[in-house]
Amino acid sequence: MSEQGHCCSSERSTPRTDKIKANMISRLNRVEGQVRGIRGMVEKDVYCDDILNQIAAVQSALNAVGKILLEGHMKSCVMERIQQGDNEVIDELLKTMNKLMK
Repeated sequence: MSEQGHCCSSERSTPRTDKIKANMISRLNRVEGQVRGIRGMVEKDVYCDDILNQIAAVQSALNAVGKILLEGHMKSCVMERIQQGDNEVIDELLKTMNKLMK
């Protein structure tokens, strides 16, 4: 299996290496903590700009996880499906990228 894992499109799952999975879980745990912190800031009536800066940090952290997933997806799932003659994966990828770029 490659470092990014490989795609099993018939089952709609993607096995990932322990290293990649641990990296994403660690990042998501930090995001979860940041979101709880933002909730606490709102509860304590913290200054709006400070909360907005924390929201921007969370969005950036989620984007970093998305980039890791997108890279792995393109190098494994998308490539495999194209090699199998399934060009519909390009439309699927474009729809997903449009959602990520909103």
